[in-house]
Amino acid sequence: MPSSNPRHPNFPIPGGHELRAKGWRQEGLLRLLENVLAVGENPDQLIVYAALGKAARNWAAHEKIVETLKAMDEDQTLLMQSGKPIGLMKTHAKAPLVIMANCNIVGQWAKAEVFYELEKKGLIAWGGLTAGAWQYIGSQGVIQGTYEIFMRIAEQRFGGSLAGRFILTAGLGGMGGAQPLAGRMAGAAILCIDIDAERAKKRKEIGYLEEIAPDLDTALQMIERAVAQKRATSIGLVGNAAELYPEIYARGVVPDIVTDQTSAHDLVHGYIPKGMSLAEVKRLRSEGQGQLMAASRASIVDHVRAMLAFQASGSEVFDNGNLIRTQAREGGVDNAFDIKIFTEAYLRPLFARAIGPFRWMALSGDPADIGKIDDAVLEMFPDNKIVTNWIALARQHVPFEGLPARIAWLGHGERTALALRVNDMVRKGELAGPIAFSRDHLDAGAMAHPNIMTERMKDGSDAIADWPLLDAMLLCSSQADLVVVHSGGGGYAGYMTSAGVTLVADGTDAADERLTLSLTNDTGLGVMRYADAGYVESLDEIARKNIPHLPLG
Repeated sequence: MPSSNPRHPNFPIPGGHELRAKGWRQEGLLRLLENVLAVGENPDQLIVYAALGKAARNWAAHEKIVETLKAMDEDQTLLMQSGKPIGLMKTHAKAPLVIMANCNIVGQWAKAEVFYELEKKGLIAWGGLTAGAWQYIGSQGVIQGTYEIFMRIAEQRFGGSLAGRFILTAGLGGMGGAQPLAGRMAGAAILCIDIDAERAKKRKEIGYLEEIAPDLDTALQMIERAVAQKRATSIGLVGNAAELYPEIYARGVVPDIVTDQTSAHDLVHGYIPKGMSLAEVKRLRSEGQGQLMAASRASIVDHVRAMLAFQASGSEVFDNGNLIRTQAREGGVDNAFDIKIFTEAYLRPLFARAIGPFRWMALSGDPADIGKIDDAVLEMFPDNKIVTNWIALARQHVPFEGLPARIAWLGHGERTALALRVNDMVRKGELAGPIAFSRDHLDAGAMAHPNIMTERMKDGSDAIADWPLLDAMLLCSSQADLVVVHSGGGGYAGYMTSAGVTLVADGTDAADERLTLSLTNDTGLGVMRYADAGYVESLDEIARKNIPHLPLG
């Protein structure tokens, strides 16, 4: 049975043994839809995170999705267009149950103002990567990635440790909310700014923030004490980063690391310009979008100039994937891209081997299932220090939100091996119920984003979107349960294309086949994508693991 959800009482956390659909594959996808709303930022509006990342286009569409998932057979496929169900087609038992396309706009028209107009007319919805694909698992979904970024910085600049180091960042929403816990787990003293007091309060309630400072003076004093003691801590501060970053710099305070994860991708529904109240911004969202976009971009200009000033003073400064540099450059900051993107700066050697954020969710709702899978991961990959370190930390520090879930950075072959092991555990009754597997869209072969994932590729192939399209088609051919193609990224149009996948391990032999084909082919394509761009790590991975790459010459 579903369990109560104190955060959103009208959106219970799914779970239990009772099937409402005709099989666990359909039931699993239904529970994942329910889960993204249970852990979402504004589920009453179907918004999961990032200002407008929606689980369905509207409530009528949501109800039809639920009705269809409950009634459909395994030889049918539900077609979804930007959060709206449009057809239930007769296919076959090995076909995907759900195929989605979200926010894909033809290039000439792929502009933010076109998206806003289409969205206002109810013709489109932004999937927000894992939101519209029903794959979001709360802030945990990005905690490990953020933690790994901080640890790569520790290795590159600070002798392997962030003890006694100060991280300054902003944004405590559905994605940025992972930052305080990730920073504390990395051993740093991290100060996280957000304009919304309710967001800060929520992060403190779930243990991501240790304290919320009443003002900047107090916040900096708290950080200074923690740095002197080399004590890890996470401090929240309610305020506007575009005002506070310049003020911190003006005081001569130079953090060791500076980044930002406000909703800078969205100048209307996400970013809050300095000098404006939340109430004023809400009014302008419906009555003055052009004015609000201009004010947001002007505010981002000041925000990024302060980040550049920190960088010039010695801080390690990076863009955490919210397109704040892009908005600043469009606002006149010609050197905004002197700030590095996190993927190229810290994680590309991992992506070149298709090592990325893999995740699994206990559809039963039983936390013990995740504990048993943790044990299996530690047993199977004892020499994978990234994974063994993360599992130990996650068990100690990361609370479950919604369905119990775990994320770990696994690569080619590892994902397949773990999924098959878990499917066998389901088959033998060692787990309370089936497990759903997914991954972030920010994965080796799954995203083309010239300002995030594929910035400054070695061969200049940054903007080529063939790879995620190939990935989606390959996943359909490989029997995945849900396959999605998203576009949008920042500004909701024109910035990226990505592919997502979900698989349900229900303990059947058919699931073994789906898991083997989908996960092996997904990561195999990822390695090929980087090999095609000339990355030596990918070529080594191909040689070591006999990936069927077809090089020319």
